[in-house]
Amino acid sequence: NSSSPDCLSTQFSGEPTSYTRFSIARQTDGDNSHVEMNLAADEEEGGEIGRPDHLHASMPPPRRNGKNLCFIIMAAVLLLLIGFLIGYLSYRGRMQRVNRCLDGSGNCEMTPTASYFSDDGMEEEEAPGPHILYWPEFRKMLSSKLSATRLEANLRQREGKNSFEAGKVEDESTASYIHEQFTSFRLDDVWNDEHYVRLQDKGSSENQVFIIENGQEVLESPDAYVAYSKSGTVTGKPIYVNYGRKEDFQKIRNMHVSMNGAIIIFRAGKITLAEKVANARKEGAVGALMYLGPSKNKKADSYAPFGHAHLGTGDPFTPGFPSFNHTQFPPVVSSGLPQIPVQTISRGAAAKLFGKMDGEKCLEEWTADIMGCKVTVSSSSKMTVKLTVNNVMVDRKILNIFGVIKGFEEPDRYVVLGAQRDSWGPGAAKAGVGTAILLELAHVISDMVKNDDYKPRRSIIFASWSAGEYGAVGATEWLEGYSTTLHAKAFTYINLDTAVLGSRDIKISASPLLYSLLETTMKRVKDPANDSRYLYDRVGSDWIKKVVPLDLDNAAFPFLAYSGIPVVSFGFYNEGDEYALLGTSEDTLANLKEKTDKLYPLMCTAAEVAGQIALRLTHDHELFLDLDRYSDELLSFQEKLWHFNANVKELGLTLNWLYFARGDFQRAADTLRKDIENSDRENRIVRRALNDRMMKVEYDFLSPYLSPKDAPFRHIFFGRGSHTLQSLLENLEQLAVNKTSVNVNELKEQLALATWTIKGAANALVGDIWNTDNEI
Repeated sequence: NSSSPDCLSTQFSGEPTSYTRFSIARQTDGDNSHVEMNLAADEEEGGEIGRPDHLHASMPPPRRNGKNLCFIIMAAVLLLLIGFLIGYLSYRGRMQRVNRCLDGSGNCEMTPTASYFSDDGMEEEEAPGPHILYWPEFRKMLSSKLSATRLEANLRQREGKNSFEAGKVEDESTASYIHEQFTSFRLDDVWNDEHYVRLQDKGSSENQVFIIENGQEVLESPDAYVAYSKSGTVTGKPIYVNYGRKEDFQKIRNMHVSMNGAIIIFRAGKITLAEKVANARKEGAVGALMYLGPSKNKKADSYAPFGHAHLGTGDPFTPGFPSFNHTQFPPVVSSGLPQIPVQTISRGAAAKLFGKMDGEKCLEEWTADIMGCKVTVSSSSKMTVKLTVNNVMVDRKILNIFGVIKGFEEPDRYVVLGAQRDSWGPGAAKAGVGTAILLELAHVISDMVKNDDYKPRRSIIFASWSAGEYGAVGATEWLEGYSTTLHAKAFTYINLDTAVLGSRDIKISASPLLYSLLETTMKRVKDPANDSRYLYDRVGSDWIKKVVPLDLDNAAFPFLAYSGIPVVSFGFYNEGDEYALLGTSEDTLANLKEKTDKLYPLMCTAAEVAGQIALRLTHDHELFLDLDRYSDELLSFQEKLWHFNANVKELGLTLNWLYFARGDFQRAADTLRKDIENSDRENRIVRRALNDRMMKVEYDFLSPYLSPKDAPFRHIFFGRGSHTLQSLLENLEQLAVNKTSVNVNELKEQLALATWTIKGAANALVGDIWNTDNEI
């Protein structure tokens, strides 16, 4: 069968290609769908899987009259181009009308498309479908559905109960209640994780503090105790060291007061109890006492807070390993255990102790509003303090409760919202508020999905943690149990703990990746104290300068510093007038309401902030993670280093390689941003690949040169250890003061760790290996 030459193939000096096939397939994305046209010269390897045969239409073989066929095809192509141009111009005009409709600059007499829009009215992406819902509608829907009545009912679940200690009856009862609530909300799946952990409990004999001076006098026998304290009895002279920070201990050293063999006293605040105790132990102290700082609530003067002294998170007897199903405990313990007895005392007992001390008066900024504050006893004094701790170790089963709303497009990518459930006392502020908000958000978001056509692209996990009082044990054990997968799937953790401790100020801790999203959210959530303004009006444009670094007692800390998952923690408090009963046996609903008369409106607002962040991250095509914020952080760090160029050069070293690595990261971030801007947002494979590159940024700041077992908090910005940028900066500052006091080899290693971790993050951000910038 001879045939005339094919006009399209002969124009390119080649043999006629195989017949071109057009296939039309309808793909469904939730309620939205679109038509694809595939133009293929050859069958792809493996065929077109899952596509019905009746959707294919093969073109008939070319006729003998090739010239006529050529004209017909060229005419068809021309008509196709004309149609495309008409459609494009029509589409642009429609989009402009939509934007004018949304921002109020035009009328709305139009038929809108099902496009998603950002808060400023700019077009984000198109997703055609029969039901039209815009992001502003989701936002308003969330706000209208949040119920102060339900929040109050959930919070009142803790009334009349004295304690919710991890693994005990009340904790397990609350876990069952949360599991039942998640099930009643019709979440897609509800489950629990069991962990067998080693905790510390108060012994049968009381812990006591004595003053020894011409006999023995009981200072106090507190109800509270400090978990993971060493048990035993120690005696030493008392020395007061303010907040127990490194700079506070330096001032004592400057006074030439020996702390070896002493019992250190410090007040609560600024840093965690575990950090205070670790600093005291370095100075040779044999014991430590902590009391609550000043408060307008005089009731707090007679109560001692509960606490823990483990410098770390998770079960200290399985460091780096999960405690699943009676896992054999490794023959090592965490290096963060204190190794000295530690006890909390009331503010009243501290005042009495100061009254017995006859040494040098406290520095003015150390007085802590206690009359007669002294640093220590005089050299001639025989007075000492005796501390007896009788805590006992116990093995307990704890439960983490989970519920999930699965994403419709990427169910294996998820946001986690979490709250601590356990508390040593009633825990209204410590655990009750966060748990109530968690249940309310699970209820409202599930209702939006089941009844209001909300179809999140990605999943939302709701988590209730146990043993949070012992140092985020439940959360950390979960992270350790799934450490190989979570960092690649969970892209944000939203912490709901202690969301309301006051009403006057806003406390924010967050990864820089989430700063922009948090700012956008605060611009859209009303201030509960003044309905005519937004939260952003309260925090101001320079709010980032007031961001509080995460501490070890925040459950978000291991997510960020151990697993490399971006986090945000948001709440209300009164700066300078803290809720003094937090962590005591008097952390009740009545006392919390006494602290603020707007408890439930504040809880609603905190829930709205957390809910908006979760919805936005699971709704948009592109993840709302701002890479430029880390570029800013690195530039800010580089500016601090410039002062030490000469000092480093004297050692025969240079900071240039670190500067080059920062530049590489900046260029990689710019490249990714351009890749996103130029990408086809409707192409799911491309979009997912770009989002995954953004997701990994936080994880790539975990130093890959350290063992997670030996240095669990590997994040160079927010971790703990000599590998952090802060530790490097402190070493350089010390170098500038005293060149001989710095270990040069240690400094070299710090520079190498920082340089190559940043360079590795830049390489990962670029994507393909052939696109990496090898300036170093």
